[in-house]
Amino acid sequence: MAVRVQTADFDLSTEMAALRAQDARIGAVVSFVGTVRDMNDGASVAAMELEHYPGMTEQALEQIVAQAGERWPLFGALVVHRVGPLAPLDQIVLVACTAAHRGEAFAACEFIIDYLKTDAPFWKKEQTPDGARWVDARVTDDAALAKWTANWADK
Repeated sequence: MAVRVQTADFDLSTEMAALRAQDARIGAVVSFVGTVRDMNDGASVAAMELEHYPGMTEQALEQIVAQAGERWPLFGALVVHRVGPLAPLDQIVLVACTAAHRGEAFAACEFIIDYLKTDAPFWKKEQTPDGARWVDARVTDDAALAKWTANWADK
Protein backbone atom coordinates (compact mmCIF):
# COMPACT_ATOMS: atom_id res chain seq x y z
CA MET A 1 0.00 0.00 0.00
CA ALA A 2 1.49 3.32 -1.05
CA VAL A 3 0.52 6.98 -0.88
CA ARG A 4 2.32 9.88 -2.54
CA VAL A 5 1.54 13.59 -2.71
CA GLN A 6 3.60 15.35 -5.35
CA THR A 7 3.77 18.26 -7.77
CA ALA A 8 5.16 16.17 -10.65
CA ASP A 9 2.93 14.35 -13.09
CA PHE A 10 2.75 10.55 -12.99
CA ASP A 11 2.89 7.94 -15.74
CA LEU A 12 -0.07 5.57 -15.50
CA SER A 13 1.67 2.73 -17.31
CA THR A 14 4.74 2.90 -15.05
CA GLU A 15 2.66 3.12 -11.88
CA MET A 16 0.47 0.16 -12.87
CA ALA A 17 3.46 -2.00 -13.81
CA ALA A 18 5.08 -1.31 -10.44
CA LEU A 19 1.85 -2.10 -8.57
CA ARG A 20 1.47 -5.45 -10.37
CA ALA A 21 5.15 -6.40 -10.40
CA GLN A 22 5.82 -10.07 -9.76
CA ASP A 23 2.59 -10.78 -7.87
CA ALA A 24 0.96 -13.78 -9.52
CA ARG A 25 -1.91 -13.72 -7.00
CA ILE A 26 -3.38 -10.65 -8.70
CA GLY A 27 -6.44 -11.40 -10.80
CA ALA A 28 -7.76 -7.83 -11.00
CA VAL A 29 -6.27 -4.37 -11.30
CA VAL A 30 -8.62 -1.40 -11.18
CA SER A 31 -7.52 2.19 -11.58
CA PHE A 32 -9.06 5.64 -11.60
CA VAL A 33 -7.40 8.77 -12.95
CA GLY A 34 -8.94 12.15 -12.21
CA THR A 35 -8.12 15.06 -14.50
CA VAL A 36 -8.64 18.82 -14.54
CA ARG A 37 -11.74 19.86 -16.50
CA ASP A 38 -12.00 23.14 -18.38
CA MET A 39 -15.50 23.79 -16.99
CA ASN A 40 -16.94 23.63 -13.47
CA ASP A 41 -20.28 24.84 -12.15
CA GLY A 42 -21.01 26.59 -15.43
CA ALA A 43 -17.78 28.56 -15.58
CA SER A 44 -14.71 28.18 -17.71
CA VAL A 45 -11.66 27.04 -15.74
CA ALA A 46 -8.27 28.24 -16.97
CA ALA A 47 -6.24 26.72 -14.13
CA MET A 48 -6.54 25.05 -10.76
CA GLU A 49 -4.27 25.08 -7.75
CA LEU A 50 -4.36 22.39 -5.08
CA GLU A 51 -3.05 23.13 -1.61
CA HIS A 52 -2.44 20.74 1.28
CA TYR A 53 -0.74 20.38 4.65
CA PRO A 54 2.33 18.16 4.20
CA GLY A 55 2.39 15.28 6.64
CA MET A 56 -1.25 15.67 7.62
CA THR A 57 -2.43 15.00 4.08
CA GLU A 58 -0.33 11.87 3.65
CA GLN A 59 -1.51 10.55 7.01
CA ALA A 60 -5.15 11.08 6.03
CA LEU A 61 -4.61 9.30 2.70
CA GLU A 62 -2.87 6.40 4.45
CA GLN A 63 -5.85 6.04 6.80
CA ILE A 64 -8.29 5.96 3.88
CA VAL A 65 -6.24 3.26 2.13
CA ALA A 66 -5.99 1.29 5.39
CA GLN A 67 -9.79 1.40 5.76
CA ALA A 68 -10.14 -0.01 2.25
CA GLY A 69 -7.72 -2.78 3.18
CA GLU A 70 -9.85 -3.62 6.22
CA ARG A 71 -12.99 -3.92 4.08
CA TRP A 72 -11.63 -5.83 1.08
CA PRO A 73 -8.85 -8.42 0.64
CA LEU A 74 -6.47 -6.26 -1.38
CA PHE A 75 -3.00 -7.24 -2.49
CA GLY A 76 -2.03 -3.64 -3.13
CA ALA A 77 -3.31 -0.10 -3.34
CA LEU A 78 -1.77 3.10 -4.63
CA VAL A 79 -2.81 6.74 -4.32
CA VAL A 80 -0.84 9.43 -6.13
CA HIS A 81 -2.30 12.91 -5.62
CA ARG A 82 -0.85 16.02 -7.20
CA VAL A 83 -0.69 19.47 -5.63
CA GLY A 84 0.33 22.87 -6.92
CA PRO A 85 -0.73 24.59 -10.13
CA LEU A 86 -2.54 22.46 -12.72
CA ALA A 87 -4.12 23.17 -16.11
CA PRO A 88 -7.08 21.60 -17.90
CA LEU A 89 -6.26 18.05 -19.08
CA ASP A 90 -3.60 17.61 -16.35
CA GLN A 91 -3.85 14.49 -14.21
CA ILE A 92 -4.76 15.21 -10.59
CA VAL A 93 -5.08 11.83 -8.91
CA LEU A 94 -4.45 8.15 -9.46
CA VAL A 95 -6.12 5.49 -7.35
CA ALA A 96 -5.32 1.87 -8.14
CA CYS A 97 -6.16 -1.38 -6.35
CA THR A 98 -5.18 -4.99 -6.89
CA ALA A 99 -7.02 -8.05 -5.63
CA ALA A 100 -7.77 -11.63 -6.56
CA HIS A 101 -11.12 -10.67 -8.06
CA ARG A 102 -12.57 -7.62 -9.83
CA GLY A 103 -15.39 -7.00 -7.35
CA GLU A 104 -13.03 -6.28 -4.47
CA ALA A 105 -10.71 -4.19 -6.63
CA PHE A 106 -13.55 -2.09 -8.09
CA ALA A 107 -15.21 -1.55 -4.70
CA ALA A 108 -11.97 -0.59 -2.96
CA CYS A 109 -10.97 1.82 -5.73
CA GLU A 110 -14.37 3.52 -5.65
CA PHE A 111 -14.31 3.66 -1.84
CA ILE A 112 -10.88 5.31 -1.81
CA ILE A 113 -11.79 7.97 -4.39
CA ASP A 114 -15.10 8.71 -2.65
CA TYR A 115 -13.27 9.28 0.65
CA LEU A 116 -10.55 11.33 -1.06
CA LYS A 117 -13.20 13.66 -2.48
CA THR A 118 -14.71 14.35 0.93
CA ASP A 119 -12.22 13.60 3.73
CA ALA A 120 -8.75 14.29 2.34
CA PRO A 121 -7.30 17.67 3.39
CA PHE A 122 -6.87 19.29 -0.02
CA TRP A 123 -8.07 22.74 -0.99
CA LYS A 124 -8.79 23.57 -4.63
CA LYS A 125 -8.79 27.04 -6.10
CA GLU A 126 -9.95 27.58 -9.68
CA GLN A 127 -9.08 30.46 -11.98
CA THR A 128 -12.20 31.53 -13.89
CA PRO A 129 -13.02 34.55 -16.08
CA ASP A 130 -14.58 36.14 -12.96
CA GLY A 131 -11.43 35.57 -10.88
CA ALA A 132 -10.22 32.95 -8.44
CA ARG A 133 -12.69 30.88 -6.42
CA TRP A 134 -12.38 28.07 -3.90
CA VAL A 135 -14.10 24.82 -4.86
CA ASP A 136 -16.66 23.63 -2.33
CA ALA A 137 -17.58 20.02 -1.66
CA ARG A 138 -20.42 18.72 -3.81
CA VAL A 139 -23.64 17.22 -2.50
CA THR A 140 -23.04 14.28 -4.85
CA ASP A 141 -19.66 13.60 -3.19
CA ASP A 142 -21.32 13.48 0.23
CA ALA A 143 -24.00 11.12 -1.13
CA ALA A 144 -21.32 8.83 -2.58
CA LEU A 145 -19.58 8.72 0.79
CA ALA A 146 -22.83 8.01 2.65
CA LYS A 147 -23.34 4.74 0.78
CA TRP A 148 -20.13 3.35 2.26
CA THR A 149 -21.17 4.23 5.79
CA ALA A 150 -24.57 2.60 5.27
CA ASN A 151 -23.10 -0.49 3.60
CA TRP A 152 -20.51 -0.98 6.35
CA ALA A 153 -23.05 -0.58 9.15
CA ASP A 154 -25.13 -3.40 7.62
CA LYS A 155 -22.27 -5.92 7.94
